[in-house]
Amino acid sequence: QVQLVESGGGLVQPGGSLTLSCAASTSTSDLLFMAWYRQVPGEKRKLIANIDSRGQSDYADSVKGRFTISRGDARNPIYLQMNSVKPEDTAVYYCYVYSDKGDYWGQGTQVTVSS
Repeated sequence: QVQLVESGGGLVQPGGSLTLSCAASTSTSDLLFMAWYRQVPGEKRKLIANIDSRGQSDYADSVKGRFTISRGDARNPIYLQMNSVKPEDTAVYYCYVYSDKGDYWGQGTQVTVSS
Protein backbone atom coordinates (compact mmCIF):
# COMPACT_ATOMS: atom_id res chain seq x y z
CA GLN A 1 0.00 0.00 0.00
CA VAL A 2 1.42 3.35 -1.05
CA GLN A 3 0.47 6.52 0.75
CA LEU A 4 0.89 9.80 -1.06
CA VAL A 5 1.27 13.17 0.65
CA GLU A 6 1.09 16.44 -1.22
CA SER A 7 2.91 19.53 -0.04
CA GLY A 8 3.63 23.03 -1.26
CA GLY A 9 0.11 24.40 -1.20
CA GLY A 10 -0.84 27.65 0.44
CA LEU A 11 -1.80 31.23 -0.27
CA VAL A 12 -0.32 32.88 -3.36
CA GLN A 13 -1.05 36.17 -5.08
CA PRO A 14 -2.42 36.29 -8.61
CA GLY A 15 0.42 36.08 -11.08
CA GLY A 16 2.62 34.26 -8.61
CA SER A 17 4.12 30.80 -8.64
CA LEU A 18 3.88 27.69 -6.54
CA THR A 19 5.39 24.22 -6.71
CA LEU A 20 3.46 21.21 -5.48
CA SER A 21 5.24 18.02 -4.50
CA CYS A 22 3.92 14.51 -4.01
CA ALA A 23 5.81 12.26 -1.59
CA ALA A 24 5.31 8.50 -1.42
CA SER A 25 5.50 6.43 1.77
CA THR A 26 7.38 3.69 -0.04
CA SER A 27 9.45 3.56 -3.17
CA THR A 28 7.29 3.81 -6.26
CA SER A 29 8.64 2.10 -9.31
CA ASP A 30 7.12 1.13 -12.61
CA LEU A 31 4.55 3.87 -12.47
CA LEU A 32 2.48 3.83 -15.64
CA PHE A 33 0.54 7.04 -15.21
CA MET A 34 0.88 10.03 -12.88
CA ALA A 35 -1.38 13.02 -12.61
CA TRP A 36 -2.56 16.06 -10.74
CA TYR A 37 -6.25 16.71 -10.16
CA ARG A 38 -8.00 19.57 -8.49
CA GLN A 39 -11.39 20.02 -6.91
CA VAL A 40 -13.45 22.97 -5.78
CA PRO A 41 -16.45 22.66 -3.46
CA GLY A 42 -19.55 21.47 -5.24
CA GLU A 43 -17.70 20.24 -8.31
CA LYS A 44 -16.18 16.96 -9.46
CA ARG A 45 -12.47 16.37 -9.18
CA LYS A 46 -10.87 17.37 -12.49
CA LEU A 47 -7.75 16.14 -14.23
CA ILE A 48 -5.46 19.07 -14.96
CA ALA A 49 -2.11 17.48 -15.86
CA ASN A 50 -0.79 14.00 -16.46
CA ILE A 51 2.42 12.30 -17.49
CA ASP A 52 3.06 8.73 -18.50
CA SER A 53 5.99 6.36 -18.13
CA ARG A 54 7.49 7.63 -21.38
CA GLY A 55 7.45 11.18 -20.13
CA GLN A 56 4.65 12.35 -22.38
CA SER A 57 2.49 14.93 -20.68
CA ASP A 58 -0.86 16.51 -21.31
CA TYR A 59 -2.75 19.40 -19.76
CA ALA A 60 -6.25 20.72 -19.37
CA ASP A 61 -6.85 23.83 -21.44
CA SER A 62 -7.37 25.82 -18.26
CA VAL A 63 -3.73 25.35 -17.18
CA LYS A 64 -1.91 24.77 -20.47
CA GLY A 65 1.07 27.06 -20.84
CA ARG A 66 1.08 27.97 -17.14
CA PHE A 67 1.50 24.67 -15.27
CA THR A 68 4.16 22.02 -15.79
CA ILE A 69 4.03 18.44 -14.53
CA SER A 70 7.31 16.66 -14.07
CA ARG A 71 8.53 13.30 -12.87
CA GLY A 72 10.74 12.97 -9.84
CA ASP A 73 12.29 9.96 -8.19
CA ALA A 74 10.83 6.84 -6.61
CA ARG A 75 9.96 8.58 -3.32
CA ASN A 76 8.79 11.85 -4.87
CA PRO A 77 7.22 10.70 -8.12
CA ILE A 78 5.66 13.89 -9.44
CA TYR A 79 5.71 17.66 -9.13
CA LEU A 80 3.50 20.45 -10.40
CA GLN A 81 5.02 23.82 -11.18
CA MET A 82 2.29 26.46 -11.19
CA ASN A 83 3.09 29.80 -12.80
CA SER A 84 0.97 32.85 -13.52
CA VAL A 85 -1.67 31.58 -11.16
CA LYS A 86 -5.19 32.98 -11.26
CA PRO A 87 -7.96 33.17 -8.65
CA GLU A 88 -9.77 30.43 -10.55
CA ASP A 89 -6.87 28.09 -9.78
CA THR A 90 -8.03 28.08 -6.16
CA ALA A 91 -8.80 24.45 -5.29
CA VAL A 92 -7.64 21.40 -3.41
CA TYR A 93 -4.94 19.69 -5.48
CA TYR A 94 -4.47 15.93 -5.45
CA CYS A 95 -1.70 13.77 -6.81
CA TYR A 96 -2.52 10.39 -8.32
CA VAL A 97 -0.35 7.51 -9.48
CA TYR A 98 -1.19 4.28 -11.26
CA SER A 99 0.96 1.18 -11.48
CA ASP A 100 0.42 -2.49 -12.14
CA LYS A 101 0.01 -2.88 -8.36
CA GLY A 102 -2.86 -0.44 -8.12
CA ASP A 103 -3.70 3.22 -8.06
CA TYR A 104 -3.25 5.69 -5.24
CA TRP A 105 -4.41 9.17 -4.25
CA GLY A 106 -2.96 11.77 -1.95
CA GLN A 107 -5.10 13.51 0.66
CA GLY A 108 -4.92 16.86 -1.09
CA THR A 109 -3.33 20.24 -0.50
CA GLN A 110 -5.18 23.55 -0.57
CA VAL A 111 -4.07 26.23 -3.00
CA THR A 112 -5.64 29.65 -2.61
CA VAL A 113 -4.95 32.40 -5.12
CA SER A 114 -5.90 35.77 -3.72
CA SER A 115 -4.54 39.24 -3.23
